[in-house]
Amino acid sequence: MASTRGACAPLAAAAFVFLVCVAAMVLYTTSFSLSTALLAVSGLRSDDVFTIPHALTTKSSGDSNVGGPLHTSLHTCRKPKLPPNPLPPFYCCPPASASLSEPINFTLPDPAEPLRVRRPVHAVGAEYMAKYERAIALMKALPHTDPRSFYQMANIHCAYCTGSYRQTGNQELDMQIHFSWFFFPFHRAYLYFFERIAAKLLGEPDFALPFWSWDVPDGMRMPPEFANSSSPLYDPVRNPRHAPPSLVDLGFVGVESNRTDEQQIQHNLRTMYKQMIGNAALPSLFHGQPFRAGQSDKPGPGTVELSPHNTVHTWTGDIALTNVENMGTYYSAGRDPLFYPHHSNIDRLWQAWREVGAARGYRGHVDFMDHDWLDSSFLFYDEESRLVRITVRNVLDTEKLRYKFDGVGMPWVNARPPTSPNMSKKKALLKSVRIPLSLHKVVTVEVRRPQVLRSTQEKGAREEVLVIEGIETDGTEMVKFDVYVNAMEHEKVKPSGCELAGSYMCLSNPRIDGTGKGMPVETSMRVALNEL
Repeated sequence: MASTRGACAPLAAAAFVFLVCVAAMVLYTTSFSLSTALLAVSGLRSDDVFTIPHALTTKSSGDSNVGGPLHTSLHTCRKPKLPPNPLPPFYCCPPASASLSEPINFTLPDPAEPLRVRRPVHAVGAEYMAKYERAIALMKALPHTDPRSFYQMANIHCAYCTGSYRQTGNQELDMQIHFSWFFFPFHRAYLYFFERIAAKLLGEPDFALPFWSWDVPDGMRMPPEFANSSSPLYDPVRNPRHAPPSLVDLGFVGVESNRTDEQQIQHNLRTMYKQMIGNAALPSLFHGQPFRAGQSDKPGPGTVELSPHNTVHTWTGDIALTNVENMGTYYSAGRDPLFYPHHSNIDRLWQAWREVGAARGYRGHVDFMDHDWLDSSFLFYDEESRLVRITVRNVLDTEKLRYKFDGVGMPWVNARPPTSPNMSKKKALLKSVRIPLSLHKVVTVEVRRPQVLRSTQEKGAREEVLVIEGIETDGTEMVKFDVYVNAMEHEKVKPSGCELAGSYMCLSNPRIDGTGKGMPVETSMRVALNEL
C-alpha cells in the first residue's frame, strides 16, 4: 500500500480505539455510557451510511412517524426557570408584546444593496471597531422589550439552545440547534439579522460584522478592543487569564497548557486541519447528523462544533463559575459581545470548507441536499422589528444575503499532523470490555474493519468512519474525551499527533428548573479514518 509523507501508517484489519477521559474541572467527576462502538463506512450521501455489525438507528420519542423539516413557533416557547447559580438577567423567550405576531416569510435582500464585507478584527482597524462598539452600545440602550435590543438578541441563542423552543407538531420534543446539522445554518441566520439590525441602528447600510480569526496566527489572541473595561465590548464574566496577549488554545477544556507561543500556534493549525479537512470529508461529518421532525434532539455534532467552536467558548468563559458563564454555557453565551465575531468566524469556516473542497477536488465538501434540512426554519426579528421565518435553504449563498468574507488566508490547509515517533507497533492482548461503561479511565476497544487495503479510487468514493454511539453526560459541567486509533502507547502522542483521531467536547448544559441538575446530553460522535 502506497504511503504518503507525514501520513499515519495504514490501519490493519482491526483498529484499536482508545477512549481517554480528560477532566475539564478538577472539582467534578463526569461519567459516560457508551452503548456501542461501531465502525462505519459512509459514502457521499447521508443515506449511504451503514455500520458493522448492524444499521444505525435513530433516537425518537417512540413515534415511528419521524421525518420532515423542523419548525418552531413563538407559541411553543416555554418560560424558563433559573438554572443553578444563575447570572441575571435570565429570560429566553421573545417579548410578550410580540407573542401574538405571525411571522412573515423571509425574502432575499435586493441584489442592488451594497455588499457587506466582513473582515478580521485584528486587521480591520480602530475606526471600524469603533463602529461595532457603537452598534453594541445602541443595542444595549434599547429597552428590553424591543426585539432588536442586545438583551433580546442574546436571548435568541438561549431560546434555541436550552430547549425553550419546542418542535411545532411535536411539542413534547425540544428544538436544540446544537449537536446536529442545524449548527451552521442557524448561526448564519442569527448573525445575518444581528448584522442588519446593527447597520440600521448605525445608519450605515454597508456595515458588516468583523470576525475573530482565531484560526490564523495573527488572530489567535482575544482582540484588545474587548479587554477595555470602559468599552461596551467588555464583558467582566470572562476568564481573566485569557486577556490579551494570551494565545487562544483551540483544544482548551479548563486546563492551561505550558506550550510556547510557537508550539501553541502549531497545535492550533493542526487542530484546524483535522477539523476542517482530515475529519470533515462528508457533510454529515462537518455539519453534524440529521435532525428531523419527531426526532429527539442532539443526534450528533459536526467536527467544527466540537472544536474549535466549543473550545473557544470554554476558553473565553469564566472557568471559576459553575456554568463557565458567559461564553462557556449555552444560555448566556450571547451576552458577551465577543460571541458575534466568534461566530462570524465560524460562519466563514463553512465557506472555507466548501472552497477547500472545490480547490482540492474533495467530493464530500458539499452541503446536504435533503429537503428535511433545506426546508427547516427558524424565527428571528429583522431590523424593522418584524418577525421573520427563515429556512436553511435561504442561507446557503452568502452573496445572495449580500455579504462576503475577506482579509485572511487559510494557513491550516497544509498543517497535516505528523506521525508520532517511536510508537510501538506491537499488538496488545486486550481485556474484554462490557458496554455500556463509565469512562473514568482509558478504555481500549478492538473494532473489526469491514474492508482493508482499499485503493486510492475506492477511498475517494467512500469514507471510512468510526462511530461512537450512545454517549451520555449529565449536563452539569463541560466534558471532554479523546479518541486515539492504533496508538497502544497513546501517552506518547502529542495533542496534535495524527493518532489522536478526534475529541468529543461538550459545554455545560444546566437544567432550567432551579434543581441544580443538568440537562442530560445523549448523542454520538464520528471520526473519519481514510486519511489517518
